This record gives sequence, C-alpha cells and structure tokens, in this order.
Amino acid sequence: MDSDGIPRFFESDRIQARGLVVHELSLVASHWNMHMTLDEWMYNENIPGISGIDTRALTKRLRTGGVMMAALAVSDDEIDSDSVAQRLAGATPYTSEQFMSSVSVPGPRAFGWDMDSGGAAAAAPANDAVPQNGSNGGGAARRPIVVIDTGTKHAILRNIRSLGYGAVLVPWDTTYEDIASYDPAGVVLSSGPGDPENCEQTIRTAKSLIKNDVPTLGICLGAQILGLAGNADTYKLKYGHRGQNKPCTNLATGQTYVTSQNHGYGISPESLKDSEFEMWFANADDNTVEGIRHKSSRCIAVQFHPEAAPGPYDCRFVFEDLKRMIDGGAASRPGPAGKPAAHADGKGADYGNGINDNDNDSSRSSNNSSNSRGEEAGTDGSTKVDGR
Repeated sequence: MDSDGIPRFFESDRIQARGLVVHELSLVASHWNMHMTLDEWMYNENIPGISGIDTRALTKRLRTGGVMMAALAVSDDEIDSDSVAQRLAGATPYTSEQFMSSVSVPGPRAFGWDMDSGGAAAAAPANDAVPQNGSNGGGAARRPIVVIDTGTKHAILRNIRSLGYGAVLVPWDTTYEDIASYDPAGVVLSSGPGDPENCEQTIRTAKSLIKNDVPTLGICLGAQILGLAGNADTYKLKYGHRGQNKPCTNLATGQTYVTSQNHGYGISPESLKDSEFEMWFANADDNTVEGIRHKSSRCIAVQFHPEAAPGPYDCRFVFEDLKRMIDGGAASRPGPAGKPAAHADGKGADYGNGINDNDNDSSRSSNNSSNSRGEEAGTDGSTKVDGR
C-alpha cells in the first residue's frame, strides 16, 4: 500500500477473471518480491483454471467464431460433458449480465481526501511508478476528482493523486446531485466490464455532467457510457481489443501511440455525426473509435487505458488533458490528421511527446485440471460457467 492506501502492485483488490486457461503451468517461481505462485494465488482466491490445453488451437477457434460463451469444469472424477453443455446453454449471456453489483464499491471511498471535513487534498504521494506531473497548490487542487466506479483500476487513482488532487471513489449508480455535493474539480468515469447500455443510471449521470460542463474524462467503459450520454451508439466487437500493443492515432496530429486495451464493446463511428461528440483517436489497425471529444463541453474520453500498469505509458498525457480542462484551458480539438489544433494557451493539440512517465487439479499438481476449492470449482465436480 502507498501512503493513500492504494495498492502499489495490484490493479484490483481481488482476481477479477472467473477462470484461467494455460498451455503449461510452471510450479516453480522465483522473484525477489514473490509471496506465492500463480497456482497458490488462484487456489487461495477460489478461481478455477486448467492447464495442458492447446491454446493455439483455442485461439484459432476464437479467431474464426469470435467471442463465445464457455464453461470450465474441475473434478477428480470423470466430467459429464453433456451436463456441462446444458448448464452453459442455460447460463445468462454475457451481453445481458449485470456486473456492476460485483465490481463497484458499495459506498464512497476517499484517497488523499478528508470526506468528513471536506478538507484539502493531501500532498501527492512520492511514488517512483507515478510521476509528479501536477501541482498540489492552488484552489482547484484542493477540490477532489470524483471517480465513478464501474470497475476502477487502482492506477486511475494513482494518476489522479499524481496530479495533486484527492480522489473520491463512488458507486456506479451515484446520481449527479450526490457527485455535485463533493464540489468536484472534475469527474472520471472508469473502465469496467460488460455492455455499457446496462449502466442506465451512469448514463443519466453522464448526461448531467455534460450539460453542466463539469470537466470529465471517460476511460474504456466510461468512454462508451459518455458516448451513449451524448447520443452516440455502441456495439459489440467480434473479438474485442485485448493487449498492450494496440496502435491508436491522434487525428489532430497524426501521431500514433502504443496503447493498452481490454474491451469488447466500442462506439459506432457512424453515430458520431449526429451526436454531441467528434472523433479524437482512431485505431490504426481497424479504424474503430478510440477516443472522442465533446463538441462544446469540457468532456473527453478514450477507449484505451492511459493509466496502463505496467504500461505502456505513452498516453498518460490524457490525465494532463483533464487537468488542463479543470484549470480552464480548452482541451485539444480534433482536426485534420497531421494538423494539430491550437489550445487557448497557444500550445499544440499534443502535449509533449506523449511519454510522461506518469490488469491444476484439487491436488494442485496435475497438468490437466485447475486449482480451486469450494462450490465454484471443487473436487465435487461442480462447474464454473462464464461468458467473459
């Protein structure tokens, strides 16, 4: 934990994956900071997994068929595949599943901010992993940035603290009025799982944030929610974008960045024409929407992860964009590729070079089945059904 109570080396308080499939599981691990092996960690958190799988063949099947529902069964006895298939057929489709109750905080949490007294933000923590890009002085810095938690990664909180602001994490369905009660300097809509259209209350809150010109940043799922709030449409990608080397091009400058991504939904580019947003970043591989900017309000959003931990760090300047909006300057305006637009402060659309340094079996020894315990995937033949 750092001085604000934010874990230094983890992006969540628990494993968020429902299962893990690997070709080969190493039972030997060596690292100066290691406390347990992957096998032991999954066992302790009751997460099923399986090894000895031809993951290349599985990848080729997914490449052909796209994202699909799957079941992972763990047992010491022979598994009834027909029974597993029946349970999978009756499982809730991923597109309909409601994730927010399991990924969002139940109540407000503050980091570097005294919620009881509404006091000033504490000094940004000294953390080698996060640069001190922002000032901790001035009136604006004494107001917090509110983060709407639809599946927040801890790195989002670290980057907010690095700017010198306190962070207040609130549940996904927090109303605009409750957010306004914190008198926030700005708001961040976090990343998270599932279909953005299932977050109806968050969309209503986002509409009010836009209407009242509150400096707002959306990340991943948060970008999709802001798009819906601004009358754009979203859709499900066939495969999704997964990885740490996804190229995204800033349409204002023509510069391409290496980004980290993990999402299965996107914003429809055709719908932007009649929406409140315009395209800011495009995916260099498939031309999908990777970033949007509001046409009149202080609101920006990116589909990739500018807070990426452990990297790449190319796009942490997006948090600086949020700070510039808070400070009263206009965020960069999208323009023709290769032609950066000007800011009110006279600077180009791209802040610097983008490098600001600112997710076995029950005996746990077999090659063929996973480690787990309890009712989700134990030795009693129970089954884990998942659509992620």
